Amino acid sequence: MKKIICLLLILSAGYGCFAMSPVKEKTAKPKLDTATFATGCFWCTEAKFQQLNGVVKVTSGFTGGHTVKPTYEQVCTGTTGHAEACNIVFDPSKITYDELIEAFFVAHDPTQLNRQGNDVGTQYRSAIFYHNAAQKQKAEYYIAKLNQEKVYKNKIVTQVVPYTVFYKAEGYHQNYYNLNGSQPYCKYVIQPELEKFKKVFKDKLKK
Repeated sequence: MKKIICLLLILSAGYGCFAMSPVKEKTAKPKLDTATFATGCFWCTEAKFQQLNGVVKVTSGFTGGHTVKPTYEQVCTGTTGHAEACNIVFDPSKITYDELIEAFFVAHDPTQLNRQGNDVGTQYRSAIFYHNAAQKQKAEYYIAKLNQEKVYKNKIVTQVVPYTVFYKAEGYHQNYYNLNGSQPYCKYVIQPELEKFKKVFKDKLKK
């Protein structure tokens, strides 16, 4: 818990305009943005980011590899180059990209190379797929800051790479935890992680 508190203090401080909240426009429709993160199993990633107020939609899929339109079975072999990832569509007037990065680092262990817990392989790597120069700059800044402050015992191995093509995973992977909460993986792996995540972000959850 001490590590998480330290992490949140560093991330919430930000720097310069990164920490500024956007001005809300009452009459205009919200302009949505997208973040793409890989934090291991996309079922876990999806379940956590769905909780945050301002997140409009989370889609599980594959990105960062060379195989065109891969299947889940292909990605599981570790030969496609793809990572299990989520496209997170959000309303910047309710939640900032900085806050999503904060959630990204809380949602998993970014020091584990090509694995998260018992899920092992390049498809489970930690990665931020940036959509523009601002996202790239923020991701690199926070990683450097967290390493500098030695928040983790080991160095962060998160990849910061450009977003290219995102392949949506098969239908049965979408909204997986909400539809399969009684399954063993959901009950014994996702649920405990989700509860910890919700405690950390209790003030930022959807009502």
